[in-house]
Amino acid sequence: MHFKKIAFVLLLSVFIFGCVENEVETAKALLIPAPVNQEFRDGQFVLSSETTIHFEDEFSVAGNFLTEFLKLGLKRAKGVENRINFVKDSTISNPEGYTIEVNPIHIEISAATAQGAFYAVQSLRQLLPAEFETGKFKGKDIAVSATIIKDHPQFQYRGMHLDVSRHMFSVEFIKKYIDALAMLKMNTFHWHLTDDQGWRIEIKKYPKLQEVAAFRDETLIGHYSDQPHQFDGKRYGGFYTQDEIKDIVAYAKKRFVTVIPEIEMPGHAQAAIAAYPELGCTGEQIEVVTKWGVFEDIYCPNEKTFTFLEDVLDEVIELFPSTYIHIGGDEAPKTRWKNCEHCQALIKTEGLKDEHELQSYFITKMEKYLNSKGRQIIGWDEILEGGLAPNATVMSWRGTSGAVEAAKSGHNVVMTPTSHCYFDYYQSENEDEPLAIGGFLPLEKVYEFNPIPEELTEEESKYVLGAQGNVWTEYMPTKDQVEYMAFPRMLAMSEVVWSKPKNKNYEDFVSRLEKFHKRLDALDINYANHLYEIEGNMVSKNDTTYYELKTLTDGKTIRYTLDGSEPDSKAQIYKSQLPITESTMLKSAVFKEKKQLGKTFTQDINFHKAVGAKITIDKEPHKAYSGSGAEGLINGINGSDSRYGDKEWLGFWGEDIEITIEFDSPKEIETISTRFHNGNGQWIYAPLEVEIEVEEEIEKIKLQTNDKNIVEFKLKKELKGKTIKLKIPNYGTIPEGKQGGGNKAWTFIDEIIVN
Repeated sequence: MHFKKIAFVLLLSVFIFGCVENEVETAKALLIPAPVNQEFRDGQFVLSSETTIHFEDEFSVAGNFLTEFLKLGLKRAKGVENRINFVKDSTISNPEGYTIEVNPIHIEISAATAQGAFYAVQSLRQLLPAEFETGKFKGKDIAVSATIIKDHPQFQYRGMHLDVSRHMFSVEFIKKYIDALAMLKMNTFHWHLTDDQGWRIEIKKYPKLQEVAAFRDETLIGHYSDQPHQFDGKRYGGFYTQDEIKDIVAYAKKRFVTVIPEIEMPGHAQAAIAAYPELGCTGEQIEVVTKWGVFEDIYCPNEKTFTFLEDVLDEVIELFPSTYIHIGGDEAPKTRWKNCEHCQALIKTEGLKDEHELQSYFITKMEKYLNSKGRQIIGWDEILEGGLAPNATVMSWRGTSGAVEAAKSGHNVVMTPTSHCYFDYYQSENEDEPLAIGGFLPLEKVYEFNPIPEELTEEESKYVLGAQGNVWTEYMPTKDQVEYMAFPRMLAMSEVVWSKPKNKNYEDFVSRLEKFHKRLDALDINYANHLYEIEGNMVSKNDTTYYELKTLTDGKTIRYTLDGSEPDSKAQIYKSQLPITESTMLKSAVFKEKKQLGKTFTQDINFHKAVGAKITIDKEPHKAYSGSGAEGLINGINGSDSRYGDKEWLGFWGEDIEITIEFDSPKEIETISTRFHNGNGQWIYAPLEVEIEVEEEIEKIKLQTNDKNIVEFKLKKELKGKTIKLKIPNYGTIPEGKQGGGNKAWTFIDEIIVN
C-alpha cells in the first residue's frame, strides 16, 4: 500500500438476509439540504461484506462516523470487493465543500478539509435506508445509484438557537439537538444560557448564581395574555456544570458544530441581580422572575457590574472556544437608568447623549474586554442603538432594518427576523396545536426566506454571514415540545442557509421531506407533520368568487363537503375551484385511496356585502406580514385569534393607514366591523380610534383595548354609499417598560365585514 497513512480499513457487513445475488433495493437521492449539483449515472454501488473504508488521519472524524453508522446491527456476509475511499482534494475551494462519486467499483469522497468530508458523510448517510439510524436494519441488500454530487454551502453561518433559561433540558437532549444540526450540515449552536427566569451556567467565582439565580419559585401556567395570571407553585430550575458544558462543547466539535454561548447584558438580567442585588441600580433584593416578558431591573453600569461580568466572561471563555461570545443586548428598559444618580452622572462624565448611548457605552466596554481576550461579540440588533460597538456582529431579529443598517456600515450580520426564523410561533392554523407564544410561521414561509435583504448591494450583501432559527421556550416545557416546534422547520432552514436559490423549490422540498419523515421516526424525533393539511384560498374573477383547495403532496385526493359535515371516503372529490355565492362552512381532507391523512380542514366563509368589491390601501403592508394582500381584508374569511401572522391578517409597522372599499353601485349598509390584534408582547397594539367615512358622513369611534389579545370594532348605523373609507392611526411608540419599549408599534388588521 502506498497511502501516506491508512487510519482505518474495515470490513463492513450490510446484509441481514442473503447476498448480492438477491434483489437489491436502490436508495434514491433525496437529500436535505439540496446539493448544489447532482447527476445520476448508470449502474449502482452495492455495499457488501467485502466493502472497506479507507481514510487518512485528517479525515478520521468523518471516517469513524461513517464506520459507526454502517456497522450498527450488521453481520458478516459474502459480497463483491469494493470500497469507500476518502481523498484529499485541495482544488475544492470552499472549506465546507465536497464531492461524492458513486460508481459500481467504489464510493469516493473528496474534500479539502475534515469538515467537508464530514458533510459528505452526512449526504451519504441520507442515501441509505432510514433504518440504519436505529442500528436495526433488516432489509434487502442495499445498492446506491451511481451518482456524482458536487456540493458546498451558500452561507458560512448556519445556525440553530435554543433557550434553556425559560425551560431547561438534559445534556442528553442537547447532544441530540446538536446531532440533528450536524445531520443537516448546520454548523452553529447558539445556546441561550441566561435570562430573567434562570441562570443556567455554573460560574465558580459566584456561587449564588447556582444557589439563587438558577431557580425560580414557580412558573406561569397558560399564556401570558390570560388574565389573571396563574402559577403552578412549584420551584423550578437547575444549571449545567462546567464539566457538562465541556462535554457538550467537545461533543459538538466532533460534529463540526460551534457552540456560541449567550450571556445576556445589560437587560434580561433579573436572575443574576436576584443573586447579587448590588448589580442593579436600586441595590434592593428582587426575585428570579416567574413569568415571561421584559423587566425593568437591568445591570447598572458601575464598576461592581463590570468586574462581575468580566469575571463571568473569563470562565465562559475557558469553556467555549468559539470566536463569538453572544452578549444579548436586547430589550433593556432604561427606566432604572433614568432614575439612577450614578447612571445620570456617568452620562454627563462620558459626554453621552442619553440612556441609549449609555447602552452603547456598556456594550463597547464589554466588547473591548472580549477583544482583549481574542474574542468577538455578537448581539441582538438593539446593540445598534446609540452607536454600534466597533467590531460587533449584529444578529438581526426585529425585521431586516437592523441588518441593512449594520451591513451598510461594514458590520457582519446574521439574519434571524421574527417573521421567518422564530420557531416558537404557531406553525399550523389547527386549533388543537400546542400552546405557543402567538404569531404564525408555517413551513413554507421558513423555506421561502432569503437571508440577503433586497436593500443591500452585491458588495454589502457579503456582510450577511447567514441565518439561524430561534427556539424560545417559554411555552415549551418538555423536549418533545421543543422537537415538535423545531422540526421540520429546522430542515427548511437548513436548506435556506445551505442551498443556492436556484436549487430551492418548495414542492420538491415537500416531496423530499415526506420521505425524510422515516428518518426522523428512526431518530425518535417528535416532528410536526402538517404535510397533509390543505391550503385554501378565496379568488375572484369575472365578478364571481371562488374557493380553491390544494395539497402539495403527490398521489393524494382532496374530498370536501359544503354542509358542515365531516368529509369521508365517499365525499365529493375536489377537481376545480368551487363557486361561492352564500355563506358556507366548507370541510375538506386529504385522502390516499380510502384513508384520510392529516386533519380535517374547516373554513367558515362569511359572504358579506364587501366580498368581491374593490379595495385599496394607501400603504403597502409590511413584506413579512402581507397576508393575502388588500383583497384578503374583504374575502369573507377571518384570521386566527392567536396566529396574527396568518394569511388573513395584514401587518403595518408604525404607519397610519387609510383603506378604501368601492362598490359597483350604492349599497345599503347597516354595520361595518373589523378586528385588530393586540398582542403587546409581540409589539402589536390596536389603534386607539378608527374613523369611518361613507359618502362624506364621518364617524370616529374610540376603541377599548382592556389588555385583550383581540380588539373588535363595530359601527352600527344605517348608511348608503358606493365608497367606504377607514382611517386607522398607528398606536405610536411603545411605552418604556413594555416589550419593545421605545419602538414603533405594529398594527394588525383582520377582515372588514360589511352588512
